[in-house]
Amino acid sequence: MKEIGQVGFVDKAVPRPGARDAVVRTTSALICTSDSHTVRGGIGPREDLTLGHEAVGVVHEVGDEVRDFQPGDRVLVGAITPDWGSSAAQNGHPSQSGEPLGGFKFANRKDGVFAEYFHVNDADANLARIPAEIPDEAAVYCADMLSTGFAGAEKGNIPIGGTVVVIAQGPVGLMATVGARLRGAGLVIGVESVPNRQELARTYGADEIVDFTKEDVLERVQELTGGDGADTAVEALGADATFQTAVKITKPGGTISNIGYFGEGEFVRIPRVEWGVGMAEKTIATALCPGGRLRMERLLRVLRTNRVDPTPMTTHKFRFDEMERAFEVSDQKIEDTIKVLVTF
Repeated sequence: MKEIGQVGFVDKAVPRPGARDAVVRTTSALICTSDSHTVRGGIGPREDLTLGHEAVGVVHEVGDEVRDFQPGDRVLVGAITPDWGSSAAQNGHPSQSGEPLGGFKFANRKDGVFAEYFHVNDADANLARIPAEIPDEAAVYCADMLSTGFAGAEKGNIPIGGTVVVIAQGPVGLMATVGARLRGAGLVIGVESVPNRQELARTYGADEIVDFTKEDVLERVQELTGGDGADTAVEALGADATFQTAVKITKPGGTISNIGYFGEGEFVRIPRVEWGVGMAEKTIATALCPGGRLRMERLLRVLRTNRVDPTPMTTHKFRFDEMERAFEVSDQKIEDTIKVLVTF
């Protein structure tokens, strides 16, 4: 990101690690819609900031105090790399690292992963070794898509056998659909209009698909739930209209689990009547995808035991020298794009 609205290549020196840090040589990375939000100014102005936060690679160099990793190790790095000594981490919210989104460092507070080498703070706590049987193109999905999607289900207070609606079946929504099934949902409803995403949603466990371009979402959810509404609504897009829909379709006492990135507007509205004028006991939960070594190791275990295969979400592949075109395809959702993989 050269400035708001402009991307391109720039030459930078290979970073050096601090005592507890590491430098990783990138082997595979994924482009995220939030990269587009950032370029459009979603988190404010940035100049010559390296984008990207989803990557795997090989350890290039470690600091003197790093104990568990060494050059040559094949590793996954979470999109969120908290400062594990922060007061927020000690208080149970490491992803915030002392301020809102404080653990979201890549392509926000420091250079990201769309580079031949990138820096990782607190290496022993933020790197995870990738099992030999898991290929890069699968492992890289753990950095954000699995972590964020599953967080939507985890924060959603899903009762076993309960009803879950996942609004938007992009990569995060698709993994929230998987997460809902893994958490024991009895009925999973996906809200999506794009045919290839509808198909993948069914593959990943959606029992019903509601196409918002053809039918009223609230009416259809009421029909599918016998008039009760959903136990949990996962908002996986990040738009005022879809957030309001999530509130409306959730039953009294249910949970709205938000994992969307709201990149536009000053406010997000809550529909007053459907919120029970503030007293319907509907919980609004939010999450920044958890980071850290333990989280990444658990997600890699989900892959290793064949609970999910994220690679069907990869619709396009590019080499790093084709990055500008890759970003354009992802940003403009050309050719039914779901996820773009970049190899180095």
